[in-house]
Amino acid sequence: MKIAIPKERRASESRVAASPETVKKLTALGCEVVVEKGAGAGASFSDAAYNDAGATIAKNVASALSGAQVVLKVQRPIVGGKDDELKDLAKGMLVVANMDPYREREDMDALAKAGATVFAMEMVPRITRAQSMDVLSSQANLAGYKAVLDAAAEYGRAIPMMMTAAGRINPATVLVMGAGVAGLQAIATARRLGAIVFATDVRPAAKEQVESLGAKFLAVEDDEFKQAETAGGYAKEMSDAYKAKQAALMADTVKKLDIIITTAAIPGRPAPRLISAEMVKTMKPGAVIVDLAVETGGNCELSQPGKVITKHGVRIVGHLNVPGRLAEDASALYARNVLNLLQLVIDKETKALNIDWEDEIIQGLCIARDGAIVHPALKPEEKPPVGVSGVANGDTGAEKDGEKEDRSNG
Repeated sequence: MKIAIPKERRASESRVAASPETVKKLTALGCEVVVEKGAGAGASFSDAAYNDAGATIAKNVASALSGAQVVLKVQRPIVGGKDDELKDLAKGMLVVANMDPYREREDMDALAKAGATVFAMEMVPRITRAQSMDVLSSQANLAGYKAVLDAAAEYGRAIPMMMTAAGRINPATVLVMGAGVAGLQAIATARRLGAIVFATDVRPAAKEQVESLGAKFLAVEDDEFKQAETAGGYAKEMSDAYKAKQAALMADTVKKLDIIITTAAIPGRPAPRLISAEMVKTMKPGAVIVDLAVETGGNCELSQPGKVITKHGVRIVGHLNVPGRLAEDASALYARNVLNLLQLVIDKETKALNIDWEDEIIQGLCIARDGAIVHPALKPEEKPPVGVSGVANGDTGAEKDGEKEDRSNG
């Protein structure tokens, strides 16, 4: 069975879907792996390293995909335009990538029409058995870490308290909004840098996780808050009255802060607005906001995708694809997630695909098959699940399979 690893062609994407480590393991499974020339360059994986691991290096995408049964990508294939990738996909190919299916339905329809079998990695059910395939957690972990470093780079002062002969430097005060995987890692990283850290989340279970990392939890802890979590660990939609009380608490809090990291996102919907322009006006000159949800509309009203701007004396960071800013580690983790999925669908004896379509994991991530959209959440009568998450693109922080798990690795 031939597996193709094409180069990512989106402007902000530096990751790659396979590492030399996972290529070696795929070839040990009996797969033929073909990597497009330069596919790993953005992640510091050379063609020579892939070749040494057992891969063949293809001169272009067409030759990489020719005869392949499986295509591994980080982001969905580009549909249309000069970089159109759909034309090189053969009917029946299994295409594995982050697909963003709720927001990119037209692309999903085009892939289905082309006859591709589409697996969306971000749709892997968050159950214990699928934990090793969970790209949201692996990538969000890095995003939370990098967000703090990006904030420190823009902040004009030191983060930790310092005692010097010339006097004391007070520690920075950091607020992390959203205590999912990214948020918990941001808390841990800011604490390691010596900051005083606060965090907020609408899920009651997050309080214990936040406090276990040495941060102070901020929330309006009324009766509604105590019931604000679904059985699966997702956040419920809060009432307008609760939102008003929480907004008032945050409006008073942001005046005292040096750094804010926002990580809240809702799968398939615009990111919730947590910081208004009016709140930014009240912040200290030189304060920093890092908006990890900027690609889905932003948690801060003033953040701009792909830009670092200054408004009312506050630096607002809106970097795109934050995990890709740590491309080597992000690629290595993503590649292992994909490898673990492939080990589920490759028959060890025949070395061919053997997909169990009744498997809960497969049903959760399969978007299209046999020319049609098959995922129930994408049917017209269905709506995307509602749950406030811990990082852009749907990181929800915790799920259940008998019990909730802390998957922050922080």
